[in-house]
Amino acid sequence: MIVFAGLDISLEETHICVVDSNGNTLKELRVPTEPEAIAPVLERLGADIKRVGFEASSLSPWLFKELTERGLPAVVVEARHMAGALSAMRNKTDRNDARGLAQMMRTGWFRQVYVKSDESHRYRVILANRRMLKRKFLDIENAIRGTLKVFGVKMTRTTRGRFEDDLRERLQEEDPILREVTECMLLARRTLLAEFQKCHKLLMDIARSDEVCRRFMTVPGVGPVTALSFKCCIDDPARFRRSKTVGAHLGLTPKRYQSGSVDFNSRVSKCGDANMRWLLVEAANSMLTHVRSWSVLKAWGKGLQKRLGHKRAAVALARKISVILHRMWVDGSEFIGSREGLQARIA
Repeated sequence: MIVFAGLDISLEETHICVVDSNGNTLKELRVPTEPEAIAPVLERLGADIKRVGFEASSLSPWLFKELTERGLPAVVVEARHMAGALSAMRNKTDRNDARGLAQMMRTGWFRQVYVKSDESHRYRVILANRRMLKRKFLDIENAIRGTLKVFGVKMTRTTRGRFEDDLRERLQEEDPILREVTECMLLARRTLLAEFQKCHKLLMDIARSDEVCRRFMTVPGVGPVTALSFKCCIDDPARFRRSKTVGAHLGLTPKRYQSGSVDFNSRVSKCGDANMRWLLVEAANSMLTHVRSWSVLKAWGKGLQKRLGHKRAAVALARKISVILHRMWVDGSEFIGSREGLQARIA
């Protein structure tokens, strides 16, 4: 007998629902969210388990790896697709979600999510924590600038390295309480900056020692952060049959709306990894405004900039960069700025 299972996963408990090929419920239960508790329940069914589905979440890579290693056909379902499929349910409960997932596994009406490798997840942790430390560090620095404006202390013309010394000079004649509070904020800023620099150095060392990232960085405007982020985001270039589909995967292509006689393309979809999309647009901005060396790619972007404006040209150039990076990865080649080299990449 062929059966299908749906798992609704939470931090502490997992609801399991098992159905047969006709949609009849065979088993429902709750177990702790641990592979050692989930796998034996499914293995004891004594049936041919066709699919075991659960929603994409922060726990799904771990559970996917553990269940597949035990020989179970685990499937991670896209969260938006699952929400749309289960939206007709009147009552939203964990039990109903597990039932809905089991029926989705039975009918095959779902979109499977690619689960990235352990290496990719480790690098993503470095990238995410570096980004968070930078954001918190800048938040504290901006908070210091904002609160001191009330007392007429303007920290406008100063560099990051001179920030603390310039601030102390301007606070010499201010209230002692204000100076003490500011020192507390400066200590937090100093600590966050030091840890950010450690994380940044680790990221730079990884990118510079990685052969694929070094080739990515031959593209004008693409630095170590963008290169490593792209490698982590794509993970396996073979999962894209054509390089052109990478732009759509990252939300850099227009959405299409067609109904009856109405058919038009709207703005870019903005689906996929938002941070990777932002980094590619920043790389395009850098190529258009800061990079001095000529290349046919930059010339193409400059032509778009004159016709469509800077913003639209930067998005189009970002899509082109993503296509070229993927093709370089597949071919094992470096960036060539000549017209012949570019045509060979995107052919």
